[in-house]
Amino acid sequence: MKRNMIILAVILFAAAAVIYNQAGDKIEAVFKAEEPMPTETGPKAGLLAPSFSLKGLDGNAYSGGGQRDKVLIINYWASWCDPCKKEAPELAKLAAAYPEDLEVYGINVTKYDNEKKAKEFVKEYGLQYPIMLDREGKVFEEIYKGKVFPTNVLIDRRGVIKEIILGAPDPAELEKKIKKLIRS
Repeated sequence: MKRNMIILAVILFAAAAVIYNQAGDKIEAVFKAEEPMPTETGPKAGLLAPSFSLKGLDGNAYSGGGQRDKVLIINYWASWCDPCKKEAPELAKLAAAYPEDLEVYGINVTKYDNEKKAKEFVKEYGLQYPIMLDREGKVFEEIYKGKVFPTNVLIDRRGVIKEIILGAPDPAELEKKIKKLIRS
């Protein structure tokens, strides 16, 4: 009897190992219950992202807030900000690497910058993702309560803020966070 129990335990362990190997990261989805949808909106991780609408340099209107097909990074920046200069190429790489799953919105807080320099910045760094101008700083200051450049807001497909990053994040760490967000 004892021998049969040991054999059964070994078989169950081997089966579990095979299932885990085959499922990989997707195994988490089997055991992880979906987080409840928040009902409150606000500029804080765990809340629904506040809605806004701004016109892009390309003439199109862009909006934040609500459910979407892709994960969203909102990057608040200014052309004179050295950390913004360092992270701009990294954000461009992320946007290019994950076009099916990630949107990057660059929002120049023009209240603390100027439009001409913002356009020069976009050209210098070859930014292809949507760039908007927050001319009066309302989206940055009033809606998202921003205080630091750069500020990156990571939003999942459900429209929930997952994290707000003040300052330029380490590129490898940011990509890890984006991959995790895409998988969720």
